[in-house]
This record gives sequence, C-alpha cells and structure tokens, in this order.
Amino acid sequence: MTLSAHVARADAPSVIRVAFAGVGIGNRPFVGGSSLSVVHARGLLEEEFKKDNIKIEWSFFKGAGPAVNEAYANHLLDFALQGDLPSSIGRAGGLKTKLLAGVSTRQHTYLAVPADSSIASLADLKGKKVALFKGTNLQLAVNKILAGSGLSERDLRILNMDSATAKAALATRDIDAAFGGYDLLTLQDQGVAKIVYSTKNDSPAYLRHAHLIVTEDFANKYPDITKRVVKVVVQAAHWIAQNEANPAPIYQLWSKSGVPYSNFKADQTGDSLKVRASPLFDEYLISRYKAAVVDAKRFGLIRNTFDVDSWIDLRFLNAALKELNLEGYWPEFDVNGKVKHPGRS
Repeated sequence: MTLSAHVARADAPSVIRVAFAGVGIGNRPFVGGSSLSVVHARGLLEEEFKKDNIKIEWSFFKGAGPAVNEAYANHLLDFALQGDLPSSIGRAGGLKTKLLAGVSTRQHTYLAVPADSSIASLADLKGKKVALFKGTNLQLAVNKILAGSGLSERDLRILNMDSATAKAALATRDIDAAFGGYDLLTLQDQGVAKIVYSTKNDSPAYLRHAHLIVTEDFANKYPDITKRVVKVVVQAAHWIAQNEANPAPIYQLWSKSGVPYSNFKADQTGDSLKVRASPLFDEYLISRYKAAVVDAKRFGLIRNTFDVDSWIDLRFLNAALKELNLEGYWPEFDVNGKVKHPGRS
C-alpha cells in the first residue's frame, strides 16, 4: 500500500514522543553526536509540525537502550535514537518496531584506565574489574573486541555501570578500567585517566551503529507523519554534511550535552562527518545489522534471531530523499565497506 493511500484514512497524533537512549552530563536533557541531536537542539521537529498543532515530547533515558525497550513495551514512545544491540534485543523479544534511518553510525569505543595504571592493552584486562554498560550497543562491540584478543566477558570481572557511574568509579579507582564512548576522553583531558585502546585503528567490524526507530503501530497509523519525521532527520544530516569542512557549528551544538567540544573533535578526527551522520541504510549498514543479530546470538545476548530485511523499512527514507532532491547525495558502501557510489556534493 502506498504512503498516500494510508494518509487519507489516518488522523494526526496530538503529540509525537521521541526519545534518546542516553542523557547528557549531569543528567541534562541533551545528547550530542548525531543528526537527531541537531533536530532536537534546533527545534526542527517543532518547526515542522507547528502548523499541524502537533506537540513534540522529548525523553532522555539514563538507562539507555534497555530503558527505551521498556518504554516501547509500555507503549510510551513513538520514535527513538537507539543502538544496534538493544533494538535487536527488543525485536528478538517481540517488540514490533521498524528501523527508518541511520543517525549516528560507525561509532568508536574507548578503553580508559586510571592515569597511573599498569594496564596497557586488552590482554592486561584478564581478571580485572571492568565497567561495561550492559544491554547497550557498547556491550556487543566490547564482546567482539574482546573476542579479537582471545578474551570474553567471563575472563574479566565485569561490572554493569552506566557512563556517569563508570567515570566516577574510574576517578576513585574503584574499578581497573572502563569501556565507553567519546565522553571518556574528558577524563584523559583532566589527567584522571588514560585511553589505552580505541577502535580508531582497529577492525571496522567493531564499530557501533545507532538509528532512528519507530513502532510499527505509529508507522502504520501515521505514515505521512512518519515520513515527515524522517525528512527532518535527513535535513539535519544534510546540514552536518554541509558543515563538514568547518565543523565548529556542529561540535558547538553537540557540546550542549556537557561533553566538551574537544572530545567531539577528537572522536571525529580521521572520519567523515558526512558518512557518520548519513541516513542511508546501504548494503554496508544492512550487513552490519545482520551481523549484529548473529553476533548477539553467538554471545548469548539474544535467544532468537529474526529477519533483518523485513525489520528495515526504507519507504519513508526513500520518499524523503526524493522530496528533498538528495537521492545519491550520500556515499553508498557495499557489504565490505568499500565505496559503491561516491555521493555528490
């Protein structure tokens, strides 16, 4: 059924409920690092739906991806930024969702230890107390990273901690190490910790991915609204791409999260902002989500696999790209991560 065929029978919602699987420093209601961050900071959804009298309700979950799944299970959300593992766990557990677009792909993982620690590599983690936020896309990446060094979670004394708790524990030396994202760079800048490993020079198979996800109910009931939400995300990704040569405005916006400008700059150095914020579910990203499901089953993080192709719904993204004349704008990559189409400026 076409999008327009649905629209004629669908009423518009009074509110669109959007969530981030995360929270800013000090629990501030802002998370940087993605095209959805730009949408939120610049009030783009509010602007898009103002004439329809539709309110936008934002939520930020300290419990990250697992908390988003719980909210979905309780019918409290429509859209969310969520990582590959927690959304896979939700889908495998029966949550009826659809993946719509990439919002922050190719994310890096860092391993931080106290500044005076003798730990110098992944191999040194054996038997050590290590913080890891379980149920997030970080856990899947870390399982793959450890496996690459002949280790597993069982070889470490894993403590389930969110980012803020892990950083505090590192500072007080209550743990030996912590896996996390770019916000760990702050501890290094402060001289509290040092980064002894990152995925920047490691296998691209270890990278983490996050996307815009929607409930099947909302997408089926409000297809035109869903397309417009995706359109706004695409516009934000386009703004990031246009500022790639001079990314200061992007990092300044993202630093509203409390994560310093310098951390975003360091994390993005050597990578293409245009590519990392690309909304495309190309062959590469689809293959990474298929691999995520297989790996999650292999590591015992989900019990059942499922069909990824039917989980990804590209109708709304394709319609938005066509409307905005952005078809072919972003580079497309094949399953091996090689450029299949270079994109255009």
